[in-house]
Amino acid sequence: MIVKIAEGNLKTKFGEYHEMMFYDGQKESFALVMGDVKDENDILCRVHSSCIFGHHFNSIECDCREQMEISQQLIQKEGKGIVIWLDQEGKGNGHYALLKSAIYKKQGVPQAEAYEAVGFKKDNRDFRSAADILKEIGVKSIKMLTNNPNKVNTLTEHGIIVTGTQPTIL
Repeated sequence: MIVKIAEGNLKTKFGEYHEMMFYDGQKESFALVMGDVKDENDILCRVHSSCIFGHHFNSIECDCREQMEISQQLIQKEGKGIVIWLDQEGKGNGHYALLKSAIYKKQGVPQAEAYEAVGFKKDNRDFRSAADILKEIGVKSIKMLTNNPNKVNTLTEHGIIVTGTQPTIL
């Protein structure tokens, strides 16, 4: 169960959003909503996991920051949309797993396999809270800004109507 615990407005370089903070009993999640999306169809939606390297340290070893920027640009162009930020660093394995797996990543091993090489799951993220947040916000259907079919599958399994996807690759 997810509970909205705070809200306010946030000005970004891609326009102004209404920010909502949610708590599921263990982690905080955020929804940034641009425009009126309640009871609307085909709302652009980015479900995004935290990335310390990409967002805080401007790493060039991942594309997390770029995916977020592309998503916000698309939402700004549309005039409405949602970004859901989940605390799932390192594909849900944590930052420690990311650091431990770096040696394999430098050898050219894809990140998911690098996690497995050091004893973690390829992708340990859970997108159920994003579905709960979308229900709380009250959209009828979304168009996901994603390259990840697991996000679409999880949201669909939890009652969210996903009418399509749009990749967020450069």
